[in-house]
Amino acid sequence: MPSTSPLGSESVDDGLLRCPELSVVMPCLNEEDTLSACIDQIRESLQQNRIAGEIIVADNGSTDKSAEIAQNTGARVVPVGDKGYGHALMGGINAARGKYIIMGDADGTYDFTQIPVFLEKLRNGYELVMGNRFKGGIEPGAMPALHRYFGNPLLTGIGRLFFKTPCRDFHCGLRGFSKTAYERMQLRTTGMEFASEMVVKASLFQMPICEVPTTLSLSGRGRRSHLRSWYDGWRHLRFLLLYSPRWLFLYPGIAFLVAGSLTALWLLPGPRQLGHTLLDIHTLLYAVTAILVGFQAVVFAFFTKVFAVTEGLLPEDPRLTRAFQLFNLEKGLLAGAVLLASGIVIAGYSLYTWNRAGFGPMNPVVLVRLVAAVIVLVTLGVEVILSSFFLSILGIARK
Repeated sequence: MPSTSPLGSESVDDGLLRCPELSVVMPCLNEEDTLSACIDQIRESLQQNRIAGEIIVADNGSTDKSAEIAQNTGARVVPVGDKGYGHALMGGINAARGKYIIMGDADGTYDFTQIPVFLEKLRNGYELVMGNRFKGGIEPGAMPALHRYFGNPLLTGIGRLFFKTPCRDFHCGLRGFSKTAYERMQLRTTGMEFASEMVVKASLFQMPICEVPTTLSLSGRGRRSHLRSWYDGWRHLRFLLLYSPRWLFLYPGIAFLVAGSLTALWLLPGPRQLGHTLLDIHTLLYAVTAILVGFQAVVFAFFTKVFAVTEGLLPEDPRLTRAFQLFNLEKGLLAGAVLLASGIVIAGYSLYTWNRAGFGPMNPVVLVRLVAAVIVLVTLGVEVILSSFFLSILGIARK
């Protein structure tokens, strides 16, 4: 392999060649139509701006001449056996020797002459530099209308809402980051959602992030895109939900819990007239269901958060640490016991009422209200006790 072709300037000394400042990584799966042009563009950009860099082609099992083309044009080929966009990028990035990394697709859609702009931002201390195709310009036909006007804005909007990130184009494939930031992120997804995970992790770890306007051109490939719109869109959405226990469990759980509790307290004394509608025990039972579902969702939010932080999936949260300082198993058991005892007392009262009726037929409107209260208190009491034990186990793992 020629020592100068994948690097910036031929005058750079051998020490810099062995430790380049920049690694440009391209995932590749059957890109023989466009790969050579991408490599030439990257090499020219590096040489013209005297950047000590290397070009890495992460070959994800190409069956065409992609690997041969990459080798002949002086790039470093890194074979990646496990299939998937994330797998390919992780393989290429792990093999990179540069302090900074810029990744981009090998299909000719991205303008690699913008490498110096990305690198300058990285040198100025930004840990993640994102391209923004909506600011830079999208060539007609380069992005399907479904992606441009629905999928990308929707997923980006959800990501910005959930994770308070400044990025307005979550899925731009041209981006740069430092090797230390990448190692800190500990990215784990192996498919197209790898792009979202990088933005989410950088935001959660409060890394400095900025955007660079970039363009998107028509692909020069002679085959269909590997992207599967609905399937990959669902994988991105699923990832965003799984990485946000607040929005997946906590907020919906609180909504159910509050709405159910207020409705149940309103209906416990007796039926209520709401306009032309009479609300009675049927609505009360729905409210009881909402309370139990809401409580379970809130508890799941805490379980998920503790597990994710313990396993390194999410960064440490000071609020979680304070919660563990205030909470202990004994307090949880006491709270559960109080709820359970209250339910048992009301159950005893309902039996007493039934006894006074000679254990015969009773007014179901009255009886159901008592039983509904018993169900809520007993179920919540048991769940609080069991949840306290489980959280204590998770707390031991954290310690």
